[in-house]
Amino acid sequence: MSEDLRALADELNDAFARADLPARLRLLRDALSGRIVFTTSLGIEDQALTDAIRGQDLDVEFATLDTGRMFPETYDLWAKTEEKYGFRIKAYYPNAEAVQALVADQGINGFYYGLAMRKACCNVRKVEPLGRALAKAQGWIVGLRGDQSDHRAGLRYVEYDAARNLIKASPLLDFSRDDVVAFCEANGVPVNALHEKGFVSIGCAPCTRAIQPGEPERAGRWWWESEDKKECGLHVAEDGRLQRTKELAEELTKP
Repeated sequence: MSEDLRALADELNDAFARADLPARLRLLRDALSGRIVFTTSLGIEDQALTDAIRGQDLDVEFATLDTGRMFPETYDLWAKTEEKYGFRIKAYYPNAEAVQALVADQGINGFYYGLAMRKACCNVRKVEPLGRALAKAQGWIVGLRGDQSDHRAGLRYVEYDAARNLIKASPLLDFSRDDVVAFCEANGVPVNALHEKGFVSIGCAPCTRAIQPGEPERAGRWWWESEDKKECGLHVAEDGRLQRTKELAEELTKP
């Protein structure tokens, strides 16, 4: 089965390169007989995909990971999107006991104090719920673009996800941000109000900031983890309590 999916991923990857966005989505749907899940974060890329999927009435399930730490503007857009397109986005929430244990262990904002702690938070609030959203799915649609980061530049349109044994498709991989903005404007697609305030990539509220002119798109996500701060940005005091460095404390309290 896995080899069949690998071969199909290769075929679809080649076909995506020659197709426009609506055709890419149709190709994926026609190629797979099982469930296809689109996980939306309600960012501008995912809003464009929502419009393209709903515009063709494709049999694709919509899911979002509600971490419990999202911006109010994101919840507002969620409601507007359901109203405009006449459907429900299925929410997947973190396990309540796991969140309680996480907060008891590292505090409500423990993710600021170290990479391992931030990853632990992401695992509880996003990774585990994603596993439930994709359980028994055959296809997974995501809103990644190749020019968002060096890592994403090396991705393919369609790949075989061995860990989840499914086909993962990035129909917007060759789109620029300007392309996505133009698509949304041309089609009257609702977008997050935070985009107009410099928030380019939007995740959880405590872990997202607006970017400055010239910064890369992903600079506003987990900004305190920049390479020059990862090794010495956080320390443990003599009493064993976690302690921010002065530099990080000033950064986190900026208006």
